[in-house]
Parts: sequence; structure tokens; C-alpha cells
Amino acid sequence: MTRKIETVSIIGLGALGILFGHHLSKKMPFEALRIMADEDRIEKYTKDPVYCNGEKCNFNFVRPQDETGPADLVIITVKFNGLEKAIEDIRNQIGEHTLILSALNGISSEEIISKAYGWESLLYCVSQGQDGIRRGNSLEYNSKGMLCFGDREPGTISERVRAVENFFLSTDFPHEVETDMQKRIWGKFMVNVGVNQAVGVYRGTYGVVHADGEARNTMVAAMREVIELSQKEGIPQTEEDLKYWLGVIDALHPDGKPSMAQDIDAKRLTEVDLFSGTVIQLGKKHGIPTPVNQFLYDRIKFMESQF
Repeated sequence: MTRKIETVSIIGLGALGILFGHHLSKKMPFEALRIMADEDRIEKYTKDPVYCNGEKCNFNFVRPQDETGPADLVIITVKFNGLEKAIEDIRNQIGEHTLILSALNGISSEEIISKAYGWESLLYCVSQGQDGIRRGNSLEYNSKGMLCFGDREPGTISERVRAVENFFLSTDFPHEVETDMQKRIWGKFMVNVGVNQAVGVYRGTYGVVHADGEARNTMVAAMREVIELSQKEGIPQTEEDLKYWLGVIDALHPDGKPSMAQDIDAKRLTEVDLFSGTVIQLGKKHGIPTPVNQFLYDRIKFMESQF
């Protein structure tokens, strides 16, 4: 018998957390959706409510220490530098049958989470296609995108995956089940390395990489460096994969911005070490030059030094 998901906890109230939380808050009983936050943040959100596309979000805030009992599903939407704290903060939400989805960027969050909670709790996951812009506690978006998820082992669809799929179907949550998640995660990594960094460096919106020119050329060149490294890492991306992901990028609203560009605008430290930093390290590991990502890394680090 397939397990049924009835309670969900979300940790990380950035763009994805607001988007997913707002959607699910309209589809679930109030108490069944838990938005994790510490005391200070809950006080802040109470005084300065969260809005999504102009609507005030009706969130059930829960503190890490609250004894709510385990959730059936935990969705992690923090930035990478907040992952270790999030892993601790969700401890009271994790039980024997809890499933975990990590919507973080990069290629390593599942490995890190598995050290705390084991692979039996985890499904691989990527988010894609969102074009939201967060300003303060307000998120504006045109496309919700989707969560793509699946098993660690390629070619399988487990009972755990079916449980999440059934829940997402019941809540009209945009999603896709994937049977080769490691390839999909590397594809999303390739996208982030390209679009996040190019839009950030050229200080534009998605529109700046939709048009032919230096920004788009830099984006594609950075992605091709990932393709070469993926061959060495045994999870090969191809030119066909590049074409697919460029289609995803080109479908994003031209006035939207990726998270890195929003961080730069807000003078927040970025996830550059997760993107070009990872590419540079893998390049050194395999003896492959990565000049485009080195350029992007150096430029973004310089921009951060001016904050």
C-alpha cells in the first residue's frame, strides 16, 4: 500500500519557499502545512507579512523546537550556506517514514543531508523554470516552474516517489517524475553555472541572455565547460542536453532574474562557490582548463568585495 502524505514542512522562506508554501497553503488544511522559522523570523513575518503575487500568505509558522510530531514530507528551500543549520532545525520534523526533497542548487546537497538522515528518507530533486523576483518579504512571479524528483537509482520509480507524485497530483503542484535524477541534477547545475552567473555578471535580467551577444555567449561557454567535466565524472551531459536547457532558459520571463542576480542587487553574498567554484575545482581534479568559469568566479568575487 502506497503511503499517504498529509503533513508537509518547508524550511527556507526565500523565493522557492514562498512560492511553494503559498501554493500548498491553498490546497491543504492550515495546520497540515508547517513553515519552519526561528522565533526572530516569526516575529518579523508577523509584523511584516509575506506576500506572493500581491496576496498575503496565510502561513502556519512552526519553530524548530516545537513538538509537532514528524511530517510526512519535508521540503528544503534554503540557500546552500544555510543547509547545515536547516538539517538541525528540521530534526523534530523527521520520523521513520518522513520523505525529504532538497530544492537546493548545486550537486551536493543530497549527499550532505544523507549523512544526517540516511538515503532511505531522501529523494533526488531539482527545481526548474521559476522566474520569481523577491523584494523583501514579497515575491512576484510569472512561472511557478516545477519540482522534478525521483529515486537515487536510475531506471526505478519507487513507492516513495509514487507517494510524492500522488500528493503533488492531489494539490495541483507542478512536478515531473524523472528516472535518471543524477543526470537531471547535473543538467540543472549546468544551467545554474551558465544563467545565474552570466545574468549576475552582466547585471541584467533573463532578457540579457535571451538575446544574441556577449552575455549569452558567456553563458553557453560556461555551460560547455560543465559538459566536458560531466563526461569525466561519469554523468555525461551532451549538446542535446544543452539545447534542452537553453529552451528552459529561453522560456523564462525576460524581466525575471535568477537568485544570484537578486543577491548581487541586494548586496548579499552569492552561491558563486557552489557554481563556478565547483567547476574550477573539478577542472583541477581532471586537468581540464575552465577559463570562462574562472572569469565569472573572479568577477563575482570582485563584485562581492564591493558590498
